[in-house]
Amino acid sequence: MIGLGTIINCIAIVIGGVLGLVFGNLMKERLQDILMTATALCVLFIGIAGALQEMMTVEGSSLSSGGTMMMIASFAIGSLIGELLNLEYHIERFGEWLKAKSGNSGEAGFVDAFVTASLTVCIGAMAVVGAIQDGMEGDYSILAAKAVLDLIIILIMTASMGKGCIFSAIPVGLFQGSITLLAQFIKPFMTAAALSNLSFVGSMMIFCVGANLFWNMKIRVANMLPGLIIAVLWAFLPI
Repeated sequence: MIGLGTIINCIAIVIGGVLGLVFGNLMKERLQDILMTATALCVLFIGIAGALQEMMTVEGSSLSSGGTMMMIASFAIGSLIGELLNLEYHIERFGEWLKAKSGNSGEAGFVDAFVTASLTVCIGAMAVVGAIQDGMEGDYSILAAKAVLDLIIILIMTASMGKGCIFSAIPVGLFQGSITLLAQFIKPFMTAAALSNLSFVGSMMIFCVGANLFWNMKIRVANMLPGLIIAVLWAFLPI
């Protein structure tokens, strides 16, 4: 069944969120704070590991780095486009709408939890490759593996940030579902170089999400999302 991978992924996020909500309600505020710090640290290192994996290569007995121009262009151009479109504002507005419609108007951190969790589980090559594979061949193995990871991530994030994290299942469903439906069109663009660029830039964005959590910063990561498209297009430039 085409699209089953995304369905499994969304269900896993909801299950993880519900478990995290129950777990979080049983904890004192001091324990929630340390769990939030631990979550932020994990997200930081997920981003660092993914970026270094794509940036660093072994040449003989030494390490070399690459992709610097692609990285700079992706973030500079992508962030400019994102700021002009004000993507973060629109995502937050959607979060506010969900907050009201779900009867959570009294929960102060709902929107931040929704936006942070959504960015964490949506950004990355795993979501794109898995959705294409699901759409082209009906093979949901990659998305099933991602579902397990997302369940754990959302469980921890919900326990520390609140029920807004559960609703990250909606953007995951929309994003991965759209890619699955458009798999025939998207697949030719997902070359090895394009996927490497996507993973590189996406991992750096995940690091920014972690930085927001760990240092209480306000990096507008959602406004950087067009950089993912720039990263893919860069792979086709004759450079």
